[in-house]
Amino acid sequence: MNGELFSLKGRVALITGGSRGIGRMIAAGFLAQGARVYISSRKAAACEKTAGELGGACIALPADVSTVEGARALASAYGAREPKLDILVNNAGAAWLEKFDQFPEKGWDKVVDLNLKAPFFLTQALAGALRAAATRERPAKVINIASIDGTSVNRQETYSYAASKAGLIHLTRRMALRLIEDNIVVSAIAPGAFASDMNTLARDRGAEVAARVPARRIGTDEDMAGAAIYLAPRAGDYVVGTTLVVDGGVDCAR
Repeated sequence: MNGELFSLKGRVALITGGSRGIGRMIAAGFLAQGARVYISSRKAAACEKTAGELGGACIALPADVSTVEGARALASAYGAREPKLDILVNNAGAAWLEKFDQFPEKGWDKVVDLNLKAPFFLTQALAGALRAAATRERPAKVINIASIDGTSVNRQETYSYAASKAGLIHLTRRMALRLIEDNIVVSAIAPGAFASDMNTLARDRGAEVAARVPARRIGTDEDMAGAAIYLAPRAGDYVVGTTLVVDGGVDCAR
């Protein structure tokens, strides 16, 4: 067993939604393992600020990937800087909470476009760069960030979010079967409670949320980074189409 099992030295990653929350946790983890990391987010100032805080090997590449045109624009901007892409993390996401009878179409379209449509079309747009990096001995990686709300039912009325994350988990399997032909390994992570601007309950009432988690705590930066670091380097090369649940046991208990 060599010492490169979890190393990302010499690899380049692109993380959408990388300026905050789970995306930032993964970016920090990849940087610590030696990767060069591009982070993307819709808000340019936030993207630049996070890149500056994470250090010189982190580069901001602001973009709005909620449309196909935006995804292609990000792929083009990345391609102007790098000829190959070793790791793509499709993390950008949105949620919408509304009672069933009042749930609006815009709450459906915004969430499904970003959470489900964007990962497919961004991966498609970056397929050339991923194929350029991929070999049988060192495959390229696509990691989709799903949610345990896509594997079991959350009592909150987040209809489009639950549907989009369940869809992303199955899309991961479908994409994985096709792209492994090109030495691109597709997998996913389904996080539970992690403090973020999207999961404000875990952020603002962490102790209350932790009481409902079998592990008796919410997730940490290291928990999320560790999961992504497992999938991204040599260690995750044989993990094809699988969704890794990282939730302290919530999905089992539901």
